[in-house]
Amino acid sequence: MVLALGVLISAAGIILLLNVGGSADLVMRRVTSQSLGELAPGFAATRRGFNTYAALILAIGMFALGLGLASWNVQIGTSLIVLGGITFAGASVIAIAGEIETFRGLKR
Repeated sequence: MVLALGVLISAAGIILLLNVGGSADLVMRRVTSQSLGELAPGFAATRRGFNTYAALILAIGMFALGLGLASWNVQIGTSLIVLGGITFAGASVIAIAGEIETFRGLKR
């Protein structure tokens, strides 16, 4: 179950990162570039921000994939868990910095 979830989440991250069939453009246009009440669109409304969040999705998928594979192959599973964790941490730092930069750039 965890393996299947990891595959699905990883596939979604890859599809969004590579903009397969215009999927990233569609999500940016329909979701991330819309205002949330009084809150203006943030970092995810930019191409750099969207790719950062897609990398976060991929990192979560790699982590889950590693958990699923660890029972069959400990080395590959552990490697994916560590790689997913490191990617998640790095992309989180980039996302937080981007959100702060975007917020400070808003006209008030």
